[in-house]
Parts: sequence; C-alpha cells; structure tokens
Amino acid sequence: MSRRTLVFFVCSPHSRTGVTTAARLLTDYYLSRGVPVEGFDTDSREPNYALLFPKVARVVDIGDVKGQISLFDRLLVADDAPKIVDVWSRSYDQLFATIAEIGFLEEARRAGVEPIILFQADSSQTAASNARLLNTTWPNLWLTVIHNEGAAPLRAEAHDILARYPARGKLVIPKLESAIAAALDDAELSLSTFLHAPPPHISIVVRAALKAWLLPIFTQFQSFELRMNLQSSEFLR
Repeated sequence: MSRRTLVFFVCSPHSRTGVTTAARLLTDYYLSRGVPVEGFDTDSREPNYALLFPKVARVVDIGDVKGQISLFDRLLVADDAPKIVDVWSRSYDQLFATIAEIGFLEEARRAGVEPIILFQADSSQTAASNARLLNTTWPNLWLTVIHNEGAAPLRAEAHDILARYPARGKLVIPKLESAIAAALDDAELSLSTFLHAPPPHISIVVRAALKAWLLPIFTQFQSFELRMNLQSSEFLR
C-alpha cells in the first residue's frame, strides 16, 4: 500500500460555521492515537486553534509572502504526519487564489501529498456555490462536507441543503447542550487525553456527555482515514 501524507484544509467562506471546532477535533483524533500532526492557523487576529495546540500548531498570515512560504513549503513535506490548516473565513479567498497561482495541488501530488478539503456546510446558497466552484476548478480534489449541527444547524432542510454540495462523503458533528459545550471553551482541556484521563474537576455528568459526543466523531474520522488509505492502495487502482 502506497500511503500519501494527508493535508486537510478545514474551511468555509463564512464565519461561525464550526471550522475551528472541526480542526480541533481532527487534531485531537490524531493525537489520541499517538500520530504526530502539524497544524496551521490562518487567523492572525484571534488564533484560537493555535492557542489550543501551542506545541503542534503555528499562526501563519497568508496575506504576505513570508506567511505563504511558511505554510505551503511545510505542506509539501511528505513525512506521513497529517497537516491540518484552520482556514479563517477572511483568508478563504486568499488561500485558494494562492493555491491556484502557485500550482500547489499539482505539486502536492508529485510530492506524495494528498490535499483534502473539509468544507463546513451552512444553509446559504453561497457556501454551496463556493464548494461547487472548488469542484469545478479542481475536479480531482477530494472534498468532504462537514455538518456541524450546533454551529450551523440545517434543521429539516438538511438533506436538501447537503445535496447541493459536490462532496465525497459527509461528516457530522452533533450539537451539544450549552452547559456541556461550555466545557470545550477551556483551552486547557485536551480532548486527545480526555477519553482515558478525564480531568477530575469536570462534572461526572459533563464527562459522560462529552464522551458520548466525542467517540462517534472519532469513529467517523477513523472510517474516513481508512477510506483514504484504501484509495491509495496500488491494488485497488
């Protein structure tokens, strides 16, 4: 089996759709399995993702050349360590314009790197249009949609809205009750260690609810990773 280094762009053209939550969960998924991971936060104003992972994530400003070099040169390193980019909504247009300008996707595949878009769905037409534009521009680019039921609820129209997205698969982040979700605001809470060593100061009720929420999400990531590995198999081509 020929493995390729996975590079995830967790993104949305809109704010408050759950981008940082998804990037956090994916990072913690890999860390919980002892897999080295490298993260990048493109929000230079409020780098919440980088604050959650000070040892593995860095802030990059892709509005200048130094930031672009810092980001894209690292993403082209095929070292088997997954790379996760938390794409700030204000960096969305700049990111994909730069990707097109420098020919990043073509260079990535030559280098043994597999770029993946984790696109956060919302109820707007413009979000789905942006996803379709990415698919039209790069038809071979792997795009999976994420529905964060808490950050961007789609309610009864979820099936019809998600059908607008040209995605290979769907990941769902269930909604948490507000009292439980508040625990996630603690930057010191490591979800990668939570399952086997929950902090004793957290209520037993909150611990149980977080575990019941977290396990199915990690299972989805595991299934997604398996699918990617199978796609890379020389025997399945």
